[in-house]
Amino acid sequence: MAPRLSKRGRLVVALIATVAILAPLAWLWQSSLVAKSYSVMEMGYLDYGGGPAGGHDHEAGARSVADITVNTTRKADLRVDLVAAQQNLIIGGKSVPGYTLNGTSPGPTITAREGQLVEVHLRNASVKAGVTLHWHGYDVPAAMDGVAGVTQDEVPIGGEFTYRFVANQIGTYWYHSHQVSNPQVIGGLFGTLVVLPKAGRGDPVDVVAAAHSYAGMKTINGEVGDLKVPAKPGQQVRVRVINTDNGPIETWADTPFRVLAIDGFPVNGPTEVTDRSVTVTAGGRADLGVTVPSDGKAVRVQISKGTAVVIGAGDPVAPPQPAAALDLLSYGRPTALPFDPATANRHFDYSIGHRPGFVRGAPGLWWSINGHLYPHVPMYVVREGDVVIMHIDNHSGELHPMHLHGHHAVVLARNGVAATGSPWWMDSVNVLEGETYDIAFVANNPGIWLDHCHHLKHAAQGMVAHLMYEGIDTPYRIGGAADNRPD
Repeated sequence: MAPRLSKRGRLVVALIATVAILAPLAWLWQSSLVAKSYSVMEMGYLDYGGGPAGGHDHEAGARSVADITVNTTRKADLRVDLVAAQQNLIIGGKSVPGYTLNGTSPGPTITAREGQLVEVHLRNASVKAGVTLHWHGYDVPAAMDGVAGVTQDEVPIGGEFTYRFVANQIGTYWYHSHQVSNPQVIGGLFGTLVVLPKAGRGDPVDVVAAAHSYAGMKTINGEVGDLKVPAKPGQQVRVRVINTDNGPIETWADTPFRVLAIDGFPVNGPTEVTDRSVTVTAGGRADLGVTVPSDGKAVRVQISKGTAVVIGAGDPVAPPQPAAALDLLSYGRPTALPFDPATANRHFDYSIGHRPGFVRGAPGLWWSINGHLYPHVPMYVVREGDVVIMHIDNHSGELHPMHLHGHHAVVLARNGVAATGSPWWMDSVNVLEGETYDIAFVANNPGIWLDHCHHLKHAAQGMVAHLMYEGIDTPYRIGGAADNRPD
């Protein structure tokens, strides 16, 4: 019979057991803390994707992200002044707290021609937490990306910042704050950007339809209800659907339509769609082409179930939502890519999970990247000119709209099935639970770029990684005197 422990012995055993349990938890808690001011260059671990390792963070002679700009001596072809304010909005007859740009939400549509140098002057009149502007889907120079604490400091009340970039990508894009981005974008601090071809008239009828929910009210361009667009029989109409919410939407029509572009990039050889909807992921865009019937009957393009663009005279009933969504993996006609993914020299994994742990000292269930919680997330390292393949898999239990700044990628495969249609170029992709995507891009835009979930609440909870070019550094810090809070 084993000897009984004394009272003191039992106390010692209990203390040892308690330490054995609490010590790892204390270490996990301590390691999850972030300083009041820190650089993204100090976060996580470097992932070279099987490529060569080289100079990286804070190296002597590194180029500052702040210096990566367009020609500073070139005069702007298009100048826009934007004033950001924090104020109540009238949406559907109700007053809701929010934000405006030049007194409206959404802010003004900026329309440029290909090749123009665009200059946007931002002034913060009254946004208490500060503001920036990120050009979603536009591959601007790194200093213009508008991410507080990474590419600039937030613009405080009374402060100003000037964004300059060349409009060298035609298509449909949008801009939004990337300082405390989740509440500011939800509150309406965004606008739209359209870049037209250098020459030609474009479509006879061109419609911007920015979908956004304010306090649970679905709107198009800030207005509850349908958007009425005049058009003549036989006219071609381009509807630029922009999803500014945190979740995906479906769009479809009561007449055959074509998908002309995804995330600004044209679809090659688009064919008519009659029995499918188009999924527009959070942050994503889809340009739909419809023709007004020769009898002048109005056309209805649904922007989710709650709103629609009505083209022509009349008020047609809402068509039922199709049972299935169009598969962009096989839509359109294939054509050669401008690079060969088979020559990729960087291969990265972006594995999305959900596990218990501590983030910024708070216990809970948190999103993980490659098994790691923020801030111990990967810093994907590339060199200019690299060909990159990234494998994304989602086993987190929820869908995630993944968005890479500064680059467009082409989808190679989904769930191991190779793409067979038009090249599917995207900057935002809807990754469902259990799905995998293989995407490829050329590292041709030096900087430090976010690669994050565009369900912005998820990003605020730590679902953020970065793509970093060797030899690039940033002088900006998250937190600190500027109180930079990108998510």
